[in-house]
Amino acid sequence: MNCTRKVPKPRKSICANYCKIAEGKVGVCRQHKNINGELFDKSYGIVSSLSPDPVEKKPLNHFLPGTFTYSIGGFGCNMSCLHCQNYMISHEYDKNYMGIKITPEAIVENALNYNCESIAWTYNEPTIHLPFSKKTSLLARQKNLKVIYVTNGYFSHRSLEEVLGFVDAFNIDLKSMRDDFYKNVCGAELDIVLDNILRIYREGKHLEITNLIINGYNDTVEEISDLCDFVISQLGPEVPLHFSRAFPYYKMNDISPTRPEILYKAREIALDKGIENVHLGNI
Repeated sequence: MNCTRKVPKPRKSICANYCKIAEGKVGVCRQHKNINGELFDKSYGIVSSLSPDPVEKKPLNHFLPGTFTYSIGGFGCNMSCLHCQNYMISHEYDKNYMGIKITPEAIVENALNYNCESIAWTYNEPTIHLPFSKKTSLLARQKNLKVIYVTNGYFSHRSLEEVLGFVDAFNIDLKSMRDDFYKNVCGAELDIVLDNILRIYREGKHLEITNLIINGYNDTVEEISDLCDFVISQLGPEVPLHFSRAFPYYKMNDISPTRPEILYKAREIALDKGIENVHLGNI
């Protein structure tokens, strides 16, 4: 992945890290590099994976159900989650992947050829490649394809404004309702994610929430209840909630797989709180 292409417009606030990148250095995502005072996206137009998938795999169970979406994965991430399930493309891609060069036009053509009804930016955090995903998504919408973002929700205010202009549906990974979890495990701030979720919901976009439950980290009844209360009180009972099972991975390989009874309990709590659509994943 040695191709460096200039981003159409320099971005100094593309995500909530607001990186100040010194000459010759990269930001938290390791994708944006300062070269002679201008920002370059090291993998602009380069993806890690392309695949038609059932839309339910995103997971989006209530957006175009029964259809296929054309999944596009990139490289890098603006969080540093110790339990990252896609760490090979988000954090250690230099040793694992060369990347696939592709144009926005080719992505849209592929989606149509596979009879997909949408494209999905997924597998890694799509926000960090906003100029490329925006250009591709606008072309997709011209062909009557819907656009999906599977994201950690760590947008800057500026980038969220742009994303809301071309994305139809979001699945946001709400990792915990504890700020110390976000700081110590993810290198991020909870309040920014919550604020962005609220903005997306108020803009009327289709929204589904995923919570990966990890033994000993975010699996207490209290925390699960707090997350459900947030959905009910700040969003609405119609917002689908997905609880997903975690496995030992990346820098958190000393955990055990999430106990199934915890997921069943989480579903029970959510339904009792009034959430209308609750789904379990990886179980």
